[in-house]
This record gives sequence, structure tokens and C-alpha cells, in this order.
Amino acid sequence: MNEFELIAKTFMGLEPVLAKELTQLGANNVQIGRRMVSFTGDKEMMYRANFQLHTAIRILKPIAKFKARSADEVYEEVKKIDWSKYIEKGKTFSVDSVVYSEEFRNSRFVTYKVKDAIVDQFRENTGTRPNISVSNPDIRLNIHIAEADATLSLDSSGESLHRRGYRQESVEAPLNEVLAAGMILMTGWRGETDFIDPMCGSGTLLVEAALIAHNMSPGIFRKEFAFEKWPDFDAELFDTIYNDDTQEREFTHHIYGYDIDMKAVNTARLNVRAAGLSKDITIENADFKDFTQPKEKSLLVVNPPYGERISTPNLLNTYKMIGERLKHAFMGNEAWVLSYREECFEAIGLKPSIKIPVYNGSLECEFRKYAIFDGTMKDFRQEGGIVKTEDEKRQMAEKHRFKKNREFKKRLDEEEENAESDIRSFKFHSIERRKQNDDRRGGNERKSRDRFDRDDKDFKGKGFKGKGFGDKGGKSFGKGSRYGKSERKRSNRDFDNED
Repeated sequence: MNEFELIAKTFMGLEPVLAKELTQLGANNVQIGRRMVSFTGDKEMMYRANFQLHTAIRILKPIAKFKARSADEVYEEVKKIDWSKYIEKGKTFSVDSVVYSEEFRNSRFVTYKVKDAIVDQFRENTGTRPNISVSNPDIRLNIHIAEADATLSLDSSGESLHRRGYRQESVEAPLNEVLAAGMILMTGWRGETDFIDPMCGSGTLLVEAALIAHNMSPGIFRKEFAFEKWPDFDAELFDTIYNDDTQEREFTHHIYGYDIDMKAVNTARLNVRAAGLSKDITIENADFKDFTQPKEKSLLVVNPPYGERISTPNLLNTYKMIGERLKHAFMGNEAWVLSYREECFEAIGLKPSIKIPVYNGSLECEFRKYAIFDGTMKDFRQEGGIVKTEDEKRQMAEKHRFKKNREFKKRLDEEEENAESDIRSFKFHSIERRKQNDDRRGGNERKSRDRFDRDDKDFKGKGFKGKGFGDKGGKSFGKGSRYGKSERKRSNRDFDNED
């Protein structure tokens, strides 16, 4: 197949992680930009990037680049493109705009100009015009303008890729799935030890950790991708990609989540069950202050309250408690903490071995690693302890890039932020569950229900009978297949989440 340019969008701070994912996926000419990574690949690579990448928000396929210093120039350049190649008769389209330019202060005005150019071309050539659909268009377009440089792209993803499809309910200030996956990948953890999130909220870190441990494609839960509506969509090729699970691996350790709020615990359990991962994840109602030393070597990743979106009484005392528990009940392990305020980190009272800047929405945060060991740093090194891996050193070097781009915070496009990260939707809400018994393409009988049926049976009326922090509780181990891989069919990917 012919290769073409592609752009993978992500959060500020995750670009190196995404670039590494793309390289491992086999992409060519991988180049890191701001909140994006450009690369080249063929149609198969575009499908795989959407389906398999953990840290991409969306995958764009540029179709035109031009200079534009006024709205009229945008209109004229867009109208030069033969849109009949991309939008078939009777199809709908939408336009998203991202603008960083003194010439274009309103991104919506740019959106209207692109729309007008396309509609006018169809009307002049055919006498008819395509319709606009904001909620569910057949073709999604994206125009990005930086000063006078404009790039017009086809959006191959559609709904933001952070919307995996397993989240049934949420809690206040949920962690974005892409950011959660990026954090885990930054730690270097791939399932070699147990994983602990002592303030798990709706369970995002837990589910993303399980996907990474099993090397499962996060797109497995998605109902559809935008490229499936393109005129040149290759259904057979995508079926092959979807049903290829050769890269998946067995996970022989376990993932533990805890939260002081029983509502969050129930929400996390529901989301884990919807993902079919209850065998790998145990969730308990517990306070981090009661944390005890894990019996197995473990990695701890936690996203405590920042005091920004959630009012937290005694915020600094919470961080002080985190540091105290890590010092006394996590010896010989690694802990990673994401937070926003320097005074919160200081309250932990431990010296981090690495600080990685990342953006959680518009908040410039840091993701810090704490190697918990007994004795001095010198003794720890002499015994073979590693404080910073080579990857971590490279990631830490990225912090200088943030200092040059602090104006990003002020120029953040609010519409794009809402669309991509969804961090401003903080109300506890329940998403209406889709009826997913039939295949969305024709009502084929479901054949991949095994792991979801088992999750339903394990979950109903039983609960989790864990014994508290550090214990294995009632978890089940098994070296057999987690689900009937040989029976899994793409036509049955609309998973049941029935009560």
C-alpha cells in the first residue's frame, strides 16, 4: 500500500510516549511536535494506530496544506480541493477548528468558512449540497491553523480515542483514559508486578493498567471509528486487524484498587466489569491511611485530589499521610504520584527520583517517582538499585520544553479541550447503556460473550472479599485463556453490559 502522512494528537507531555508507541507499531518518519506526533504509514497503519495506540486522542490524515492570512483565503484554498473524492452524495460532514493565530481569533468563524467553501462547491457542481451533522457525521474534517500555516485533515477517529467504550459511570473529576495510560507507560510497568491505586476513583488507572499488562488494544471496546464511513474503507483489512490477538499476553500478577468513597468503589467495579477484567482487578472500600505493606512486589500509582476541581479539606494533611504510608508500608517498591501543587509534593516529605511534567487538561502537573528503600541512596545504588532508567532520564529532559511553551496554557482552545479530554464534565453521571445484543451490522449471534458472562456471574450478589491492603483477597488466578480468543469475532464487538 502507498504511504501517506498521518498525525496522532495527544496531551502535552505524552508526546515521547506516543512516539515510542508508534515506533513499536511500525510507523515510519516519526516526529514529535507539540501535542502531536507526525508519522507516515499506509491504510493498515492508520487503522492500527486508531485501534492499538494507548496514548493517542485522535488520528488525522492531512489532505491539504496552505498559507492563509484571512478568512477569505481559507475559503478560496478549501474550495480548490475536489471534495467529491471525500464526501459522497447524501453524506453528512462536520468541521473542527484549532487556531493559534493573531489573524483568526475565533475558531468558529474558521469552521464556518471551511463549511461554506465545501457546500458552495457541491452546489455549483451538482446543484445539491451535503448536510452538516455535528453529532454523528459521515465525514469529520479538522483544520489546524498556526499563524498563517493551515493544515486541513480527515479525522479518521471520530469520537475522541480516550472514549474507550468501557466507562459506564463516572465520578467527580475523572482521570482521562489517555492520560492514565500515558502515566502507566511512563513508569515502565508492563505487568511484571502487582499494581496498586489506593485512590482509584472510577477505576480508570486500573482498567488501563490491565489493558497494558495484557497488551490488549484499547480500541476493542469501541463501537466504531470514523474511517469506517470513508468511501475507501477496507472492511476485510480492518476485520483482520480487529481479530488479530497474537500480541496479547498472559498477566500473572494482580491489580488492586481502593477508595474511601463507596460510591466510587461501586462505579469502579461497574467499569471494570464492563471491560471484562474482573479476574485481574480487585476493588475495595478502604482508606489509604490503613495501607499495609504488600506481600508481593508492587507498583503504586496514585492521582490524589489537587484542591482545584474537588474541594478537599486538609489537603496538605492528605499528602502528608501519603508520604507517611509510603515510608512505612511500601518499602522496596516504587510509587508514582500525579499532582498540581508544589506544596502538596512538599507535604509528602520524600525526595522524588524523577519529575515528569504533564498536562491534566489545562493544569500543568508533575508526575513524580519515589523509590522507597531502607537506608541511604548510596547503599541502594551499591546493591544494584536503579533510581532513574534511561527512558526516565529522557522523559525528564522534556521538562525544559514546557518552560518555552507556557503560553500554551493561556492560548488553550476551550472547545478543543472539552472535546478531547472531557475533564470539565465533573458531575456524577450515568451513561445510558446501549443495547448491544445484536451486531451493529446485521444482528449476528454473539460468540465472544465468555469473559463478559463470567464477569457478570462473579460480580452479581457476590462482591469482592479482599482482606484489605496488601492481601490477595479473593482473587482468582489461572494460566488458561481469559476468554475464548479463537471464537472472538469483530462482528461481536458490541459487548453486553447488562445488569
